[in-house]
Amino acid sequence: MVLEPSREPLFNTPPVVGWTIAALVAIHVARSLVLGPAETDRLLELFAFIPARYDPAVSEAFRGGLAADIWTFVTYAGLHGDYMHLGVNCIWLLAFGSAVAWRFGAKRFLAFMAATAAAGAATHLIMHFGEPNPMIGASGAISGLTAAAVRFVFEAGGPLGAFRRRGRAAFAVPAVPLIDVFRSPQIMVFVGIWFGINLLYALTAWIGGGASPVAWEAHIGGFIAGLVLFRLFDPRLPFGVFELRRRA
Repeated sequence: MVLEPSREPLFNTPPVVGWTIAALVAIHVARSLVLGPAETDRLLELFAFIPARYDPAVSEAFRGGLAADIWTFVTYAGLHGDYMHLGVNCIWLLAFGSAVAWRFGAKRFLAFMAATAAAGAATHLIMHFGEPNPMIGASGAISGLTAAAVRFVFEAGGPLGAFRRRGRAAFAVPAVPLIDVFRSPQIMVFVGIWFGINLLYALTAWIGGGASPVAWEAHIGGFIAGLVLFRLFDPRLPFGVFELRRRA
């Protein structure tokens, strides 16, 4: 008997995820090797998310004006504090972003990342309005991708479900309706652990009497946005925002 070779790729990474990781690494390497302290400060002022920028009393002191007020809701996700920060986010992006990218396609994937990054920034702004400390990192957007992934990866035939389908079909299984997310034991265990870790960051900062080095508020904002916005971006569901545009 001759066994046919498996058609499953060893590394099942969508090109858009690979290019996104490459871009994040390139940005960080270039910033680390090329920019000095003064240039880094200017870069952060223009592209990091700074809650004080939205305080009318001091907003005029920041570079970039109204345009930066808008684009920093997304661009902060392209910057990272150090190689450890970058590495953790890239691993998490590879694990959960890949599943979403195979399902959404490249354009929807990038638009979804931008939307959940903005939601994470908005949540951080609410909790830290007026504070001058910049926030950077892709974890708000990656939290949104994680939330999107749990809507389908545990389902029968899905990537982490029973009776996993072969190839791309595993990422096209029917997604769990939002209301049923809270009735699924598998999803709720995962969500409970995820929220528990982030609330631990908050508790540690509260006990220590200082600011948390982890922007856990952005994580939670991105995650909730990912759960809620999934339907608008999912090509497997009717009446999403892209589907409405196509039919108009």
